[in-house]
Amino acid sequence: MPDLDFILDRDALAHAVELMVGGGSCAEPSASLPVSLPETGIGGRAALDLLAPSVLGGASRLGDAGAMAHMDPPTPWITWATTLWNASLNQNLLHPATAPVARDVEKRVIGWLAPYFGMDGGHMVPGSTIANLTALWAARERARVEEVVYAETAHLSVSKAAHLLGLRARPLPCDREGALRSDALPADLGRSALVLTAGTTSTGAVDDLSLIGCAAWTHVDAAWAGPLRLSRVYAPGLAGLERADSIAISAHKWLFQPKESALVLFRDATLAHEAISFGGAYLATPNVGVLGSHGAVAVPLLATLLAWGREGLAARIERCMAIAGELAMLIADDDRLELLLPPRTGVVVWRPTNIEKTESLHAALPPESTSITTLADGKWLRNVVANPNVDMAGVATALTHGLRSL
Repeated sequence: MPDLDFILDRDALAHAVELMVGGGSCAEPSASLPVSLPETGIGGRAALDLLAPSVLGGASRLGDAGAMAHMDPPTPWITWATTLWNASLNQNLLHPATAPVARDVEKRVIGWLAPYFGMDGGHMVPGSTIANLTALWAARERARVEEVVYAETAHLSVSKAAHLLGLRARPLPCDREGALRSDALPADLGRSALVLTAGTTSTGAVDDLSLIGCAAWTHVDAAWAGPLRLSRVYAPGLAGLERADSIAISAHKWLFQPKESALVLFRDATLAHEAISFGGAYLATPNVGVLGSHGAVAVPLLATLLAWGREGLAARIERCMAIAGELAMLIADDDRLELLLPPRTGVVVWRPTNIEKTESLHAALPPESTSITTLADGKWLRNVVANPNVDMAGVATALTHGLRSL
């Protein structure tokens, strides 16, 4: 007799969708789950019913009308469907025999996207932490760099990568907005990998991209702001990006993909990939990059790009930018508030002019709407518009109520 848990159960899958649509009632996992591995299982459907209140009901709702606190977007329904396809097939891109179509899908996605960044290829990774590590690994092998130079506001993955690769790490000072100070660059970068950031985590600042090319290798961590290159309106704000040696982009940010989906792109992918490839007796083709086994994460991305096209994707990003602009204007027009800078990449950083009230104002705002970041001159409030369905009228009302509490 076959094991029925490996065979399609239409009713059970339909029930899973019903639970997802219902959202579940919020509950702590510890309230209903056993404290140790059960000796006897309860069955698939019962397990879904047990998990739904906590997994579905207790989750952050990134698509809610006021959700704009972090760099994590809601995902389109087509990615839910294709992620289910992926789980049912469990393809492994390590070997052509275990992913004959999925490997081609990833190549196609890279081929579609790389030209928008001036790159000629690359591959997918679980996130920009791995993308940054991979790019700096290629820099060490191809350009023989001995140190990594970056702004002190760069993502922590940059210093992690330097540590893992045995390279010297040299963080440099930034301006008030969080961008690298060009005058702080060392005179000699002949053995250095320079990492520039396009969209810093705290403020969304963009380092001076005219600095690309002044080091032995220049990598741009464009995890957040990189997708602006797909917008004809905002692409000029990242002019010069195409001269980089490598670029990291998080698809699970402004390409609206599920975790874990990112790209590392190279201006000369053939040479970069040759430097970071390994073979094995059990492999039909060389294994490129940090990962061994690798799932078909390009499938939801390809589906999204097919469904929306460049115009549809750009329209969602431009909507996010417009929301950030509206919020910034609302803040700038209120004498009780201080705006750090106009939002260049959809990140709005602000605080009350009475800075001692920053945390109390944050506590008075809806929890999904605003986060706190700490800069050199203290704490600031931060909104990251990753959700194109934000209700600005509701946000304005919440802000008005919050200010009344001060």
